[in-house]
Amino acid sequence: MFKGSITDVPGIKVGHSEIKEGLTGVTVILPPEGTVAGVDVRGAAPGTRETDLLKPENTVQGVNAIFLSGGSAYGLAVGDGIMKALEERGIGLDVVVAQVPIVAGAVIFDLTTGDPKIRPGAKEGYQAVVNAKEETAQGLVGAGLGASVGKYKGLDYAMKSGLGTASMKVGDLVVGALVITNAFGDIYDARNNEKIAGAYDREKKSFINTRQALFNQEGRNFIGGNTTIACLATNGKFNKAQCQKIAGMAHNGYARSIFPVHTANDGDTIFCLATGQVEADVSLVGAMATEVISQAIYNSVAVHNCGGLPGRESLE
Repeated sequence: MFKGSITDVPGIKVGHSEIKEGLTGVTVILPPEGTVAGVDVRGAAPGTRETDLLKPENTVQGVNAIFLSGGSAYGLAVGDGIMKALEERGIGLDVVVAQVPIVAGAVIFDLTTGDPKIRPGAKEGYQAVVNAKEETAQGLVGAGLGASVGKYKGLDYAMKSGLGTASMKVGDLVVGALVITNAFGDIYDARNNEKIAGAYDREKKSFINTRQALFNQEGRNFIGGNTTIACLATNGKFNKAQCQKIAGMAHNGYARSIFPVHTANDGDTIFCLATGQVEADVSLVGAMATEVISQAIYNSVAVHNCGGLPGRESLE
């Protein structure tokens, strides 16, 4: 059943780089050679790189790296550093005259959490590749450093969140997820629908009923500083269209754990990597992906106060 990390999928490595004074960072997921990739974007305000390349009808089948970054659109620059680091290692698509690393990714808006003038770029992307290993931390690390949730009434009521990861095994089949939870909505424990993080009244020390406030149109503050981004990995054998379907099913994990989700102020995106070691069924892996996404979101809010925002682990 549930285990620790996306790196429980054989061959997957994860690296992080942070700019602590800016409360921002980048996380890179490095798959083994021959990994196939897909993506499903549901939020209406995405910041992404190379997602068109991952459409099933397009030529390139896989990627050499997936990044999840802070810095809003500025954070897309981390891809340049990731490409440089991979090129130096001889990793990439052979186009005869060069090895071109295929690097896809997505960003969150975290400019209001730390210093908006400090954003991850090529240097941090390069360092994340250097730091990659077959295990990963979670919480206030990498792209999770600047994440927050529960912003219906603005940042004065938001809570701190971060990076979460989880995995699940059925026989020889492994599915793992890594999530940066930076949602406009509140976060729920998918097992019992209990709110565990979100819009929070710091004076009253209690959660705000966002659902009621939303439907009553009370105190709306639809800021754009959001987006939950994730990367799935499995050792199952799938093509691009099947990876896209699995990523689409995995958005059910978002829906189980975040409300409201996929709003006009979120750029919610899920990538899926298939390393191809085990014959597997799309529906089974999609169901497993839903579970590990929910668990990773749950793990991502197990953080302490940071950047002036209360964390779930510090609530009285």
